[in-house]
Amino acid sequence: MTIALERPVGTTDPTTLIDPEVMNRLVRRVTTDHPEIDEDTARRIVGQAAAFIATSGTMPGRSLVPSELVDYGWHAFILHTVDYAAFCQKVVGRFVHHVPTDEDEQVQGGAAAARERTVNAIQAAGYTVDAELWHSAADCNQCHAGCHDSPKSG
Repeated sequence: MTIALERPVGTTDPTTLIDPEVMNRLVRRVTTDHPEIDEDTARRIVGQAAAFIATSGTMPGRSLVPSELVDYGWHAFILHTVDYAAFCQKVVGRFVHHVPTDEDEQVQGGAAAARERTVNAIQAAGYTVDAELWHSAADCNQCHAGCHDSPKSG
């Protein structure tokens, strides 16, 4: 069964934010680290990671979180530090940090609320959301408030 998602009018395909050569590198990293993921799905994952980074980087404090699959793309991107730093500067205007947290910290409002908040923010920022990749929030007990860019408060 093939599912084709329609792109909402007036949205940007987030894969266009990433240089094609960098995209290919990141796709290879995702498929190497997660052999169960095919190349097409990895490309979609990296695109959604780009949308997540672009959105969360401009909305610090919103407690946005990637899905489990999108987190694979973000982590692959972070490993390519030169490409990641250049992307952040070009798209967000600053470096988007991945800040670790203590294991006892919880995502604001719970995982489902965080996922919904994130998807809504990405759509509001004008990026296409690939709904198939956003079924569950990442288990980010090692990432501040669920793998996002906001500084710790208090």
